[in-house]
Amino acid sequence: MTDTLAKPVILVDGSSYLYRAFHALPPLTNSKGMPTGAVYGVTNMLRRLISDYQPRHMAVVFDAKGKTFRDDLYEEYKSHRPPMPDDLQAQIEPLHQVVRAMGLPLLVVDGVEADDVIGTLATQAAQHGNAVLISTGDKDMAQLVNERIALINTMTNTRLDPQGVKDKFGIDPHQIVDYLALVGDSSDNIPGVPGVGPKTAAKWLTAYGSLDDIIAHAGEIQGKAGDNLRNNLDQLTIARQLATIKCDVPLDMAVEGLSIKAPDTDTLTALFQELEFKRWLSELLSAGGRDAAADAGNGDQVQAAYETLLDMPALERWLDDLQRAAVVTLDLETTSLNAMRAEIVGLSFAAAPGRAAYLPVGHDYEGAPSQLSRDLVLERLRPLLQDPACPKLGHNLKYDMEVLANYAITLRGVAHDSMLESYVLDSTASRHDMDSLALKYLGYRTTTYEDVAGKGAQQVNFSQVTVDKAAHYAAEDADVTLRLHQTLWPRLSAEASLRKLYEEVEIPLIPVLSRMERHGVLVDAAMLRAMSEELDTRIKEVQAQAQATAGEEFNLASPKQIQEILYNKLGLPVLRKTPTGQPATGEDILQELALDYPLPAMILDYRALSKLKSTYTDKLPEQINPNTGRVHTSYHQAVAATGRLSSSDPNLQNIPIRRAEGRRIRQAFVAPTGYKIVAADYSQIELRIMAHLSGDARLVQAFKEGHDIHRATAAEIFATPPDQVSGDQRRSAKAINFGLIYGMSAFGLARQLGVERGAAQEYMDLYFKRYPGVKDYMNAMRKQARQAGYVETLFGRRLYLPEIRSANSQRRQYAERAAINAPMQGSAADIIKRAMIKTDAWLQQDGGVDARMVMQVHDELVFEVAEAQVEEAIPHIRNHMAGAAQLSVDLVVDVGVGDNWDTAH
Repeated sequence: MTDTLAKPVILVDGSSYLYRAFHALPPLTNSKGMPTGAVYGVTNMLRRLISDYQPRHMAVVFDAKGKTFRDDLYEEYKSHRPPMPDDLQAQIEPLHQVVRAMGLPLLVVDGVEADDVIGTLATQAAQHGNAVLISTGDKDMAQLVNERIALINTMTNTRLDPQGVKDKFGIDPHQIVDYLALVGDSSDNIPGVPGVGPKTAAKWLTAYGSLDDIIAHAGEIQGKAGDNLRNNLDQLTIARQLATIKCDVPLDMAVEGLSIKAPDTDTLTALFQELEFKRWLSELLSAGGRDAAADAGNGDQVQAAYETLLDMPALERWLDDLQRAAVVTLDLETTSLNAMRAEIVGLSFAAAPGRAAYLPVGHDYEGAPSQLSRDLVLERLRPLLQDPACPKLGHNLKYDMEVLANYAITLRGVAHDSMLESYVLDSTASRHDMDSLALKYLGYRTTTYEDVAGKGAQQVNFSQVTVDKAAHYAAEDADVTLRLHQTLWPRLSAEASLRKLYEEVEIPLIPVLSRMERHGVLVDAAMLRAMSEELDTRIKEVQAQAQATAGEEFNLASPKQIQEILYNKLGLPVLRKTPTGQPATGEDILQELALDYPLPAMILDYRALSKLKSTYTDKLPEQINPNTGRVHTSYHQAVAATGRLSSSDPNLQNIPIRRAEGRRIRQAFVAPTGYKIVAADYSQIELRIMAHLSGDARLVQAFKEGHDIHRATAAEIFATPPDQVSGDQRRSAKAINFGLIYGMSAFGLARQLGVERGAAQEYMDLYFKRYPGVKDYMNAMRKQARQAGYVETLFGRRLYLPEIRSANSQRRQYAERAAINAPMQGSAADIIKRAMIKTDAWLQQDGGVDARMVMQVHDELVFEVAEAQVEEAIPHIRNHMAGAAQLSVDLVVDVGVGDNWDTAH
């Protein structure tokens, strides 16, 4: 070997980094609850070392189980260390597997520590003329440093050579062992001289040169430190032995044998899939050229055969195959993600795993090949697409359904959606986009949209992508969708409740949402523009008021300037700091400060008004479709973990209605001439579900007798007749009712009610005393979650809680709160979805009322109903919603009517 700093021998202190990564990084887990944070941290460090130094020789060294020679020397050595946490113990073997699969030599030697193995190898390598880098965070290793051996700490990005040791410790590397003997090491239980710290030890070693010389001159050293030294001379010899790294450990291998081998990509792929290190998995598969033609995830090699259909005979041949297929896999390529404005550029189909085709109809770049007419193709496909007896499969088929509706084609026979299969199986395990699912379940990297269309400003419309590029990308999408279905469907079918939820709720909801999105909702743009002007005036007033209060101009949208004003200038108390150590200025902090100081309240007001203006009154008019004059939101089934729908462009779920200005925004959602807005809202649905799930006799009885539940709760807690409950008591009871189902603590309740924590705890204790079934239910949910790793809704939807067994108390408590709330919130989500399906079926009947379902927001459905038929429609709407589930208490639906959404409340 030759001496070269470019290719050093790298020796990694695996045990040191394992502990440091475990404590430094968030307690990451995969979707099964397996801890992965330490494995991720150490693997990331190893990857960085290899990338930075490109070493030829490298080893990762771990401590062996059992005692070492130091335990024989000193019985108390490391005796006070607590046992290794279970979450760390569980990560040792997976990390060892990753290290080996990366092609790195892994060493574990009995009877000695990792330090001794590293010391021996480093000494050997240096004697042979090699530069050596020891990657560690352990200060003891500084004794090994010389002109050829340096330490590198990747977590702090520091490097220690001999001068670095001198700068850090004030002594030379050969004095480090004596230094450690003097100061001791509390983590390893190595005795030192009491009262002698780093500065004193360095001063003595500088003056006398070595520990032996210090001992020889012990009588000269004055003061308390000198007394302590003389009283502990007998410990120094053993301390020096314990601190000395052995550099002559008999090893079966020499440095020359520590060559880095080629990675075992198959094993790494399997490990990264199991650990859910998705970015690395994607990189690995991309580098290996594995795509849809590669391993399908179960060990079967599938050779992909993709075809481009450019003439009618080819299309007819594929139509024959599709009509014989068990399921028709369909995917559209379009000009826009906005389904209402998208034009079809091409269609792809899959007939079997690895066998897919792309039918281009709208590529119009210069030199594009001749393609079949889009109109001709769609007419030829219409019977197949509209045949309810022909089962269809897609990934996010709702989008394809809406785009086809632009061409007057009603997609029927929707049987499966791989996105929803994944979502119903485990809503929290992954994102449910195709690329993520292909990595997770199939173990390969798909071609991405950016791969074929470019990125950022250079990205082209899909119609400008060359047909040959588009063909592979599009056919692969159909192929991947089919393979995902073949992987996910058996898993889903094996769980009867999940299969029922998928088949009876999620799949039937697709056309319901599609119709709602396409119909859209009418918005009064002029009213919104007027609101924007009013908000602008109000924002400027608040800004001026805030700046006057601060005594200077500052940017109310700048956290840094807010921090400067609140904490440095005005001296407000710092309630919490950011991870970087700066005083926090988040909304929750400002809300707490606003209880006692005026400026934080003004900043909150400014933020709320600015968000209303930018997100709604300014933006909504821009989102009006010029062809329909309506706003068309997109509803997402596979986003919220609990099963609730979310929406975007615009987000209708988050209009802040607690403020008068927010409620006014709902006035802009109007009925067309001759129609009324009908808003139907479940009354206290989650509390009713709580009564049903807990079976608490008092709670059930209160609902059955039609009592005001908050007044009834106040009467129970405050031992007051219901007709004498005050407004404040009812508000407190309401906060308790809703707070408890969200797992609120006494501290949180105290903040919300503005009372002392003790008083809040007393309210909660009284509540549980009056409603013992609720407490029993909450305890049962925590227990079930810990045992099973998930909780379920009334209809079998599961919410997995991988952190329910976390060693981190904060994360575990968050999971416990979710375990209590998810069955209620998820059941409410399932109920309103069932109500939408039932109500839509009634609306689609021939000769029914002239009405459309136009919005779903939280526990509310909003309709446009012909003015003359409102009275006829309301009982049907109420009955379909109330009949969506059978609970031990009635589902009550409040219905309002108005010219706009706000007045319908």
